[in-house]
Amino acid sequence: MAAAALRSCRRGLSQILSNGGLAALSSKRLQVQPGETRHKSTVQYASRPELPKLAYRRVKGKSPGVLFLPGYGSNMNGQKAEALEEFCKSLGHSYLRFDYTGHGASEGVLSEGTIGTWKKDVLYVLDELAEGPQILVGSSIGGWLMLLAAIARPEKTAALVGISTAADHLVTSFNSLPLQERKEFEDKGEWTIPTKHSEEGFYKFSMDFLHEAENHCVLQSPIPITCPVRLIHGLKDEDVPWHISMQVAERVLSPDVDVILRRHGQHRMSEKDDIKLMVYTVDDLIDKLTTLV
Repeated sequence: MAAAALRSCRRGLSQILSNGGLAALSSKRLQVQPGETRHKSTVQYASRPELPKLAYRRVKGKSPGVLFLPGYGSNMNGQKAEALEEFCKSLGHSYLRFDYTGHGASEGVLSEGTIGTWKKDVLYVLDELAEGPQILVGSSIGGWLMLLAAIARPEKTAALVGISTAADHLVTSFNSLPLQERKEFEDKGEWTIPTKHSEEGFYKFSMDFLHEAENHCVLQSPIPITCPVRLIHGLKDEDVPWHISMQVAERVLSPDVDVILRRHGQHRMSEKDDIKLMVYTVDDLIDKLTTLV
């Protein structure tokens, strides 16, 4: 089993985060030279036979590349996704972000999507759009999809960074409800969850969605992933408990696994210091992977 190391700082991380943040990480990498302007990547669309088009933004560059996987109901234009693009541009490394089927600018209907649908999206992006090995950065359900993709495409996966990883979370949460409550939702045909992350104030998941998701659970047995894994989670996450990241760390077969717990971190991990930590973690992995090569 993998050994999980709980880390609060590394290479003076706490000092880095308090004294200049990203610029202090790699000032030369992040400086824009006189006359140089950085433009956001443009939205492109990938056409797939008999499947919805996927919207994506891509920056070409060196290997390993970085691929961002957003959370449920989110999209590729969030703060974490954009911060990673800026950072990868500064390093000259390739970067790719996209919207799952039914999300953001991609085609499809959110309520018709499944974990399997979005897993196929990720694998398509890895196979057809990403060049070379990738560091997968997955947020929430994106962290679950990150694990599924790494299992399916080990040759394309250089490392993993999970942020508030929600592996199996919807299935285990539903199954942990009192029997009578579960039966009421099953009779109704859908499960409604209150959330502050949706305009409606709740998420709805059909029983078909939950039954399909059971086919993609990963925490019941050892997870055949051997690349470096970093798992960042907030202790104040009210949506996905931090112990899920601990479970992932215990089950992956990789000998190189770190769990980083943020005392005041919440689910989205979108505070300035949270984003700095995410970028630092990716930077550290790029250094490690480049050195290995």
